[in-house]
Amino acid sequence: MAKSRQGDVGSVAVAIGLLCILSGNVVRAEDWPNWRGPDHNGISRETGWDAGRLKDGPDILWRKQIGTGFASVSVSEARVYAMGNTARQGGKSDQEQKDILWCLDAATGAEIWKHTYPCLLEPKSHEGGPSATPTVHAGKVYILSKQGHVFCLDARDGAVVWHKHLTDDFGLKPHEWGFSCSPIVVDDLILFNAGTYGLALRKQNGEPAWLNDKGVPGYSSAVPYEQQGKKCVAILGNKEIYGIVAATGQVLWKQPWKTMYDENIPDAVIAGDKLFMSSGLGTGAALFRIEADKLVQLWSHKEMQTWMSTCVLWQDHVYGVDSRDGALKCLDFPTGAVKWAQRGFGHGSVMLAGDKLLALSDKGRLVIAPAVPAGYTELAAAQILEGKCWTMPVLAHGRIYARNAAGELVCLDVSGPK
Repeated sequence: MAKSRQGDVGSVAVAIGLLCILSGNVVRAEDWPNWRGPDHNGISRETGWDAGRLKDGPDILWRKQIGTGFASVSVSEARVYAMGNTARQGGKSDQEQKDILWCLDAATGAEIWKHTYPCLLEPKSHEGGPSATPTVHAGKVYILSKQGHVFCLDARDGAVVWHKHLTDDFGLKPHEWGFSCSPIVVDDLILFNAGTYGLALRKQNGEPAWLNDKGVPGYSSAVPYEQQGKKCVAILGNKEIYGIVAATGQVLWKQPWKTMYDENIPDAVIAGDKLFMSSGLGTGAALFRIEADKLVQLWSHKEMQTWMSTCVLWQDHVYGVDSRDGALKCLDFPTGAVKWAQRGFGHGSVMLAGDKLLALSDKGRLVIAPAVPAGYTELAAAQILEGKCWTMPVLAHGRIYARNAAGELVCLDVSGPK
């Protein structure tokens, strides 16, 4: 009888699932296992979450002090992975400064495990601490510190699988503000914006697969794309954007891109054979067409200058925060024309979930707005953090995660009807 009842329950569940699919009312939840999400574009395909839950003030599920830093969070299999440093500016001695990788229960914030290692805070014109976001892939967690520590850890319990150091082991030089690229996985390789034109380590043991010279890198993370049937990545290096074949490191093309003080920070935004780039400090934005051995510029202007955050592309429009005037802006992707601009975001950041923008100002005000070129409209807004907020928020499984530089991580409930 028990077996028969379980079968009946299973049949009912399947039938309900089919009805939901047929009715078009499928609620989709999604992990966010690495920097800028599963598709490396700052977009979540999650549906069914409720922006209106912010209207009466944020429903904060939990808070956690994770340590000083700017790394965003990753969410995988009901766990949150976040990083910080134990020190604060003017605080602990060098010997006491450590990075911490936290593994937390996504629903409660309870600690599952943590991994610490000695690493300097390095507060140069900012609070310091780690900048690279953990990458979770196939039961492993990959992290990079500002000083060049690379760890592969078991996602279950935090046990170290392997450890490398970009400077000690490979002779690579950090930029002035340290290494900041988030690791990305392509097949059996882990790729980094390290060295002049990238570095790939084998994910099984950390041994180098290829290294393109040992010059100073940029601060951005690699962005995967396909060219001529090959898996490739585009990287904003120290003074140029370049495309490389992921498996071999072969450099396909290079395009000069120089920012004042060599602060090449945002990632490239790629759609098909088009590549959009924007940087701050007077640099501006441009759209290119990717050809076999070069980029061909289609337009450029200074109407979008994203200093630290990367834009998102949705339905032929680019949304990002212009650091000159702190305005969240919408640009027409093919032409660069500005459709609208809304000030008040400072050096903030933006992601997209469904068809809605989640924009966090640098003072901790979270805004949810439709991603449409017709104009800016706030669906909901709330003050969710205090202090400096330069780090992109993350939505996963009906929860929004956001942090400030001081290390306060908050989790908000925006889940829809059950």
